[in-house]
Amino acid sequence: MADHAMAEDAQPYRRTSRRAQRPRPLTIVHPHGPADEMLTASAASHPDRTALRTRTGAVSFAALDAMVDRCAAALRRLAGRPGTVVALASVLSPDFAFGYYGILRSANVVAPVNPYLREEQLAHVLGESGAGIALVDATTAARLTAVRHRLPQLREVVLIGSGPVRAEPGARTLSELLDESGQLAGTALGHRPGAEDLACLHFTSGTTGAPKTVMLSHRNVTVNAAQVVHAHQLSGHCVMLNHLPTFHPMHLNSGILAGATQVLCDVPEAAESVRLANRYGASHYYSLPVRLAAMAGSSELAGLRLETVRVIASGGSALPAAAAETLSEHFGIPVIQGYGLAETSPLTHSDTPADWLPGTVGRPVAETECRIVEVSSRKVLGTGEVGEVQVRGPQLMLGYLEKSTAPAVDEDGWLSTGDVGRVADDGRLVLTDRLKDVFKRDNWLVSPTAVEHALQRCPEVRECVVVDHPDPSCGAVATAFVVLTGRAADFAGGPSASADLPAVVRRLTAEVNATLPYYQQLEHIEVVDSIPRSPNGKIPRRELRSRMAVLLQT
Repeated sequence: MADHAMAEDAQPYRRTSRRAQRPRPLTIVHPHGPADEMLTASAASHPDRTALRTRTGAVSFAALDAMVDRCAAALRRLAGRPGTVVALASVLSPDFAFGYYGILRSANVVAPVNPYLREEQLAHVLGESGAGIALVDATTAARLTAVRHRLPQLREVVLIGSGPVRAEPGARTLSELLDESGQLAGTALGHRPGAEDLACLHFTSGTTGAPKTVMLSHRNVTVNAAQVVHAHQLSGHCVMLNHLPTFHPMHLNSGILAGATQVLCDVPEAAESVRLANRYGASHYYSLPVRLAAMAGSSELAGLRLETVRVIASGGSALPAAAAETLSEHFGIPVIQGYGLAETSPLTHSDTPADWLPGTVGRPVAETECRIVEVSSRKVLGTGEVGEVQVRGPQLMLGYLEKSTAPAVDEDGWLSTGDVGRVADDGRLVLTDRLKDVFKRDNWLVSPTAVEHALQRCPEVRECVVVDHPDPSCGAVATAFVVLTGRAADFAGGPSASADLPAVVRRLTAEVNATLPYYQQLEHIEVVDSIPRSPNGKIPRRELRSRMAVLLQT
């Protein structure tokens, strides 16, 4: 792995390396065919190079391409017609790559699903997307069993990843499916989608609590892969360590396009991730803000050394600038951050390894524009002025699947992100606030309304409001103000003076959290007599956030 090692006389990255430098302009060669052709091209150029590596084995580009052929053959047979939506759990396993490109190569539509979703959320996203086939891990399959009766369009569940092989009655594993259809691989592909055809459905939470379904074209996917490759300076000589809980298509696609090797690190411990990075000569280290912040504050940091990594990349939510500075000073390398949305495939902004600054999310990626507009008048603002962030570029989605959802892109092609920020003099984007009430815990977007809906299903709850509370370890957590029903309040002796009230709150918290993925779970419930409202009926969430902050400090 000498290619990835820093020369002995090379100087580590210093603060001076973060001077404002305009990245070289890039004209992306826009694709004319389906996104799986990225894999086809890489497999043809370097068939024996390792594409994916786990702690137990490796898959070459040629082997990955062959497995995708077999998966595509099986899915063509299962789907029966092009354009079938196939849900795919984003487990950190080579199976995700087999499934992702196999779905695209079979001329069907891939819908990556968060494996942490619980039954209600699974029923919603698979129902709204109209998924006919699901390739999911054993835990997700078990949860699907409970809501399968609500998904009449779901014809087949196939198990992927590690875990029990029989979590769903009658479900086959991906290996069994590939074995059954092996003789079909290599046959004529039949219908092949064009660059503007639908490739992916991604789900994103909104203030209503119900995820919106984002439609991405093959061009969206391929162009954004090229934008990431350019921003992160990826090439076939790179080794990407993915220290992530799930497999994100952005990392998969950019690595495949670049011809880079991807190491899948499925353990959360920082020391083990560093060991794997050194063992396999990683040049790029990808992780989450919560994990990087924990590493920066850990007593183990002093004993950790990255021997070949040239850049640490953080994404999903804000990494505290202090944590980025600590890691950069310790390892002597840049710690970069980016920004994007499901609607933008996802990346729109990123630092680069040669040009980075903690506290910002960098400049727009290639062929992407950004501007700031005044929230109410929509007037375009100048440098340094704070307003809503809008972006425009070739990675912008086709639209939302739900016809009732208002268009997010205006007639000039600008997407209103719902985030508030400013563009600095050097062109970097600085995010300062959110227009919406959604927030992020770890790498997951949390909708307060979705948590409120879970609370409202409890008979003890008459009214509630969920607000985020800052948490240095994970960004923010969900907290709630709850008005109990008469029966519950009487049992507890009333919100103001009951020794039994803590027991009621503990039971209610446990009951609600059992229905939610960990990142949506409530960390605190405050029982109140009433929820304040403005004269027009709106809940003053900012006031309630401040009130919760005071309560949790006492």
